Amino acid sequence: MKLPSRLLLLALLCPLARLAADPIPVKVAVVVTFEVGADKGDKPGELQFWAEREGWDQSIAVPGVDHPVLTDGKGTIGVVSGTTVRCSNQIMALVLSGRFDFSKTYWVVNGIAGVNPAVASIGSAAWAHYVIDGDVAYEIDAREAEASWPYAIIPVGSKVPNQKPSYEGWEPETMAYPLNAKLVDWAYALTKDTVIPDSDAMKTYRATYEGFPNAVRPPFVLCGETFGSCRYWHGKALTQWASDWTRLWSDGKGVMAMSDMEDQGIAAALSRLSKMGRVDFGRALFLRTASNYCMQAPRQDVNASLHSEYAGYIPSLEAAYRVGSRVVHELAAHGDAWQAPPP
Repeated sequence: MKLPSRLLLLALLCPLARLAADPIPVKVAVVVTFEVGADKGDKPGELQFWAEREGWDQSIAVPGVDHPVLTDGKGTIGVVSGTTVRCSNQIMALVLSGRFDFSKTYWVVNGIAGVNPAVASIGSAAWAHYVIDGDVAYEIDAREAEASWPYAIIPVGSKVPNQKPSYEGWEPETMAYPLNAKLVDWAYALTKDTVIPDSDAMKTYRATYEGFPNAVRPPFVLCGETFGSCRYWHGKALTQWASDWTRLWSDGKGVMAMSDMEDQGIAAALSRLSKMGRVDFGRALFLRTASNYCMQAPRQDVNASLHSEYAGYIPSLEAAYRVGSRVVHELAAHGDAWQAPPP
């Protein structure tokens, strides 16, 4: 029987109306930044251990998000954000798609990183109190800079490194994103005793960092800031810059532990979406685990260090899942009870 055109139009529009009216509520969103191949069964990226062990067997395509969103159908989702500036765009696309209700969602950003050897060792896992933006700066070639400067990167509006602008209106609105300290401290307390796997290759590589007591320790869980920049930087001078930059923009409260290429973009997106009432930035957690050091060992060439194989790659993926999943499981199990204030 042929439907009248008006009824046919209603039949086509009703599913779309239901989609807009009934977005899928999300208790916990796990955000990783890359996957190197298939989601299961091959060389792992940041998503694979989660997908295999959490039973994320349902797949949802979202316009503007390159990788399908995975879910267990019980309120937890896995999202691949992409790297560099793409991550911010894709988080915005995800939330604004209307497919999900993120109003009471806890976000666990979970990825590997380069670690500051003054703070921790490869394989270690750090919960951040601050996300630091390392992208917005003046820069001149170091060979043309003042000889006394430790590096040639300067805050916008300043004339020398490691100095905030002396007048208003130059720096971006936000260079450091403070996270919910109570939530971060809760996550750390819950996970600080997590056993992180070690390996002979990690022990051998750690031993080359003579004079860095934290760098030669077996992997451990700590609190330390995440420093995001779209450039993959490396070396002693730039590690000093990232450390100084973290102290500068956190007003001396933060210590740079982990370097990455995404967290500043993800934090910017979630912060903006929070102001729009679409998410709650007070429910965001950032966990980074160390696959490599962000500077060379004392007797190592910097270029050799930059291109050395990541001795902590698989252990850092394991640490990301082992530490992160303890928090995700707790939030997923008690999310309803914690909907008003965070735990």
